Amino acid sequence: MSLLLRAAAGLASRWRNLWYRLLGVRLEGYVWLRRISVPRNWSDIEIGRGAALDDGVVLLSVGTPQAGRIRIGRNTYVNRYTMIDASERIEIGERCMIGPHCYITDHDHGHAPGTPVAEQPLVGQAVRIGRNVWIGAGVVVLKGVTIGDGAVVAAGAVVTRDVQEGAKVAGVPARPLQ
Repeated sequence: MSLLLRAAAGLASRWRNLWYRLLGVRLEGYVWLRRISVPRNWSDIEIGRGAALDDGVVLLSVGTPQAGRIRIGRNTYVNRYTMIDASERIEIGERCMIGPHCYITDHDHGHAPGTPVAEQPLVGQAVRIGRNVWIGAGVVVLKGVTIGDGAVVAAGAVVTRDVQEGAKVAGVPARPLQ
């Protein structure tokens, strides 16, 4: 029975690969796609060969279409219910592991006094996550952050500043561990 379920899941993933390719998502070879959501700007998304996106992952791109606005590297795994929300550019390197329920964004709203927040423009700055990075469950990565190769971000951290290559960070806001 297990083999039959695996075969059905594989067939569904191949169907999703075809569907998203037809919409304009650039898939570099085969990508394991569970039930993900790409609500618009499909041509903004690039996903490397061997990457895997689990159930409930949302790839949200806002603004005028721009190729490569969201780039997920080869052999990277994005766990359940993670949202990647881009208005500028979010780049995730190869062989990364991103835990469940994470939120990665490259923008927020302006906050000028006297103007309702909903009427304020987005303020954005690109996010870059290096290679072989491990991001724990429930992590929030905010605009303008670079996370260096081989870094580890502990579960529940809020990353507001750059993380050095090979560093381990935790907390709110995320700080290096001793």
